[in-house]
Amino acid sequence: MPYEVVSAYTLVLGGGHEEPDTDERGSGPEVSVHTTAEDAWRALDAGVRQRCGMRPRPRRSIDPDAVVRLADAWRAADPVTRYWNITAHRLPIMVPEFARTPAEPVRTPFGTQNA
Repeated sequence: MPYEVVSAYTLVLGGGHEEPDTDERGSGPEVSVHTTAEDAWRALDAGVRQRCGMRPRPRRSIDPDAVVRLADAWRAADPVTRYWNITAHRLPIMVPEFARTPAEPVRTPFGTQNA
């Protein structure tokens, strides 16, 4: 079976919740998987804004540098319990071949009779 490579992005966001959780650090991590980098950055932005009580960002193109600054500022308030990470993955996935046609012989063009 041939392999197809698929990209995936994992976001881990932890800390900063007011309600108690099972983790010793005060909050269990939220893990989400995204198909594009932009979706992962948008999810990080939304998660940090939700934890800070900020309004959501308008649906425009996302600026990863601005999201990093926001997330780092959020983490700096409590660096022991707050953390975030976005990781890119390249996943090989087997793709089955359902119908494979045999290779056809190469045909040469015929010369015209009227030339």
